[in-house]
Amino acid sequence: MTTTVTEDLLLDFVNTHADAGGRQELFGDGAALSAWLDGRALSDGAAATDADAASARELRDALVTMLLGHSGEDLPVEEVELAKRRLERAGKLYPLTARIDSQGVSLVSEQRGVARLLGTVLASVTMRASRGEWDRIKACRNPPCHFGFIDRTRNGSGQYCSPACSSQVSMRKYRARRREAEAES
Repeated sequence: MTTTVTEDLLLDFVNTHADAGGRQELFGDGAALSAWLDGRALSDGAAATDADAASARELRDALVTMLLGHSGEDLPVEEVELAKRRLERAGKLYPLTARIDSQGVSLVSEQRGVARLLGTVLASVTMRASRGEWDRIKACRNPPCHFGFIDRTRNGSGQYCSPACSSQVSMRKYRARRREAEAES
């Protein structure tokens, strides 16, 4: 069985991490990953293992690193290089097949279980990149959030997933400037 790429799968996948805002880790173990797959009708009956959950977290975290880079986050070179290596490794582990028909071209993962999910996520990245949309997929620069979003601004300058995150960052900067000014007085 093959799964075609859904436009929302990439963001749904990268937004599975825990954060300080109360979101829970959705790939904590095999059972949690299986539940996530079942909730999206992506399960093909194979139960996810803890090792599968670790692979999913590794791919997700590498993607979030890339998306933070799209948002203009100044990341350590080592962190970016590690993410690149993990994505290259994933590309080798989860191969894709081109499906061509009268409607167009799509990439699909013909594997089973979690490997199919991870391949489908990579297919989404590849298809977005081929359409020139990859750099518009970003991760929120608000440190406790890092929620993935599509930058729909005209000039591609979006850095935050919501006005609330933008306000939080602005308020933290304002308070830091105020403390600094008070310390100098």
